Amino acid sequence: MKLLRFNYDQKTSYGVLKDGVVEEIIGSLVNVIENNYSFSGNTYPLEKVKLLSPSWPSKVLCLGLNYRSHAEELNFPVPSRPILFMKPSTAVIGHCETVRYPPQSKQVDYESELAAVIGRKCYRVDQAQALDYVVGYSCANDVTARDLQSKDGQWTYSKSFDTFSPLGPWIETGIEDPESLQVCGYLNGKLVQKGFTSDHIFCLAYLIYYISHCMTLLPGDVIMTGTPAGIGQMKPGDTFKVQIPGIGELVNNVINGS
Repeated sequence: MKLLRFNYDQKTSYGVLKDGVVEEIIGSLVNVIENNYSFSGNTYPLEKVKLLSPSWPSKVLCLGLNYRSHAEELNFPVPSRPILFMKPSTAVIGHCETVRYPPQSKQVDYESELAAVIGRKCYRVDQAQALDYVVGYSCANDVTARDLQSKDGQWTYSKSFDTFSPLGPWIETGIEDPESLQVCGYLNGKLVQKGFTSDHIFCLAYLIYYISHCMTLLPGDVIMTGTPAGIGQMKPGDTFKVQIPGIGELVNNVINGS
């Protein structure tokens, strides 16, 4: 099932995409997660609605250097434990929304990623049951002001600007194995990233176990699982697309935000 959040005629709703048609749901993401929802009877062609970020998380959890290929291209050692950082909800935007280049930065980079959306309250879960807490998966871009990251020596400031966490176009609930997906990134139509989640250093089930033993994950929270090799700079006027076969395509334009 492709679960999406959309705006039509100045009203924001959740819906299910079937054969190019959006069927509106009565209720919120939590209602859908709890299987406590119904359809309103309203339907819309996909091209007539504005897609929004499919989740509005209380927090976005991100992983640094979680692909072996990415660690190798940076000449960094493979980490022995997850490198965890967070983005605020104010960084989140949806499909076809615009990434704004902040005036503080001269180098804003793309990072194509698989995102997992948490479906129910999750605290201190066992790794064996961890994926049961995921409602579905989406495409994500961990946008980064790379020049600021290298100056700070920490990552929160460089990755948390408004619009720096594109997510979408929807949540795909039918993925059986998140460790067997292809993740691609296209800059202005040119393939610049291609990796496989089988290259993860830490699998998603372990990440949920690890994170949930530190903090409570709430319905709608997002875990971005890291980026493969091939990261690079985006400039104002560029278009970047994250493509994950079986899930969809997330496309965002870049503009000067000053």
